[in-house]
Amino acid sequence: MRFLALLLLIHGSAAAADWPQFLGPQRNGVADKYESSLPDSFPSDLTPLWKKSVGSGFAGPVVVGGQVIIFHRESSDMTTESLDAKTGQPTWRTVYTTDYIDSFGFDNGPRAVPAVADARVFTYGPEGRATAMDLKTGKELWSYDAAAALGSEQGFFGRAPSPLVMGENVIFAPGGTLEGKPAGLIALDCETGKLAWNSADDEAGCASPILVKGGLLSWMRNQLWLLDPTGKVLASQPLRSSMDASVNAATPMDCGAARYLISAGYGVGAHLLHIADGKLETLWKKEDTLDCHYATPIRVGDHLYGFHGRQERGMNLRCVEIATGKVAWEDPDSVPGGTLIAVGDKLLVVTERGELWIVRATPEKFTQLAAIQILRAGHRSHAAYSDGILYARDSEHLVAVKLR
Repeated sequence: MRFLALLLLIHGSAAAADWPQFLGPQRNGVADKYESSLPDSFPSDLTPLWKKSVGSGFAGPVVVGGQVIIFHRESSDMTTESLDAKTGQPTWRTVYTTDYIDSFGFDNGPRAVPAVADARVFTYGPEGRATAMDLKTGKELWSYDAAAALGSEQGFFGRAPSPLVMGENVIFAPGGTLEGKPAGLIALDCETGKLAWNSADDEAGCASPILVKGGLLSWMRNQLWLLDPTGKVLASQPLRSSMDASVNAATPMDCGAARYLISAGYGVGAHLLHIADGKLETLWKKEDTLDCHYATPIRVGDHLYGFHGRQERGMNLRCVEIATGKVAWEDPDSVPGGTLIAVGDKLLVVTERGELWIVRATPEKFTQLAAIQILRAGHRSHAAYSDGILYARDSEHLVAVKLR
């Protein structure tokens, strides 16, 4: 009961328009129900409210209490900045020095989206540094070096899972061990940064943990883990590609009725699981249905919407029935990839080509209502949506686009 009360407190503490963490208010890519409906078209002269230069990284923004928080890298400075949500004017900037270099030479910036709760900003850098800052001033409150403390390995693209606030703790997925005991997942006290527990014998992956009834669910490098709020392992299930050069990047998606979709490329495919009484049960698993390379699919009603396929070969937006895994429709035109946000009965799609689409969230057929260029091509961070404004970044700028 205490955990459920804390969970309600977390979700209830955010203002209606906030986007305080990866994938939004409920960590499912769905905008707050009080957001107004999206239009069916864009004005021909649509321009950003403001534009802000940013450094490297694939960490998308968050929005809390009229502040936009962006985590990025400028030279050797890992930078967290707060901007006025309506004007883009900076309100504070906090940095620490990093020497992280991406193993693939891809991008040396952060991947993990910040999380904000109880007037604190939590970030997780690719070098393994967890940091807490004061939301109002940016003052650093504490830091935790997971690489040094746990022997967390860098992996292909650095430490990527976004932090998750669970009650009085913030959860990270660094992989590693502590005094010979598993520390794939750790909980740090939100106020002090002290280690509350460590658990899960696994390497870090790229997917982020989520809250489920009775605990948390985390898809790591090798297995899917179900833990209670104290870190006790309730269940685990091996789930990964046989290819070494592969990642589990799409975050598990709540499909209602205690069902969760787990999906990846590299031959893993889509798996619908049922979670009850501390157990994981597979309802169906299919390949070539919704193989998510990196972006998390979004649920609207009884269907999922997401990009299917590998980024290198082109992806197609698909609609899939949750109960059966049946593909309802597919956009016939492939793109390098993209991310989605559901706003009411429509989808905001930000493609890797830098386009913003409005698509109807209906299983009848693919209906693209509008499309416009808002970013440079070649970026894959998740956007944020708050109070009718979309906040999205590319390799050079963060833009705010008012859609209402």
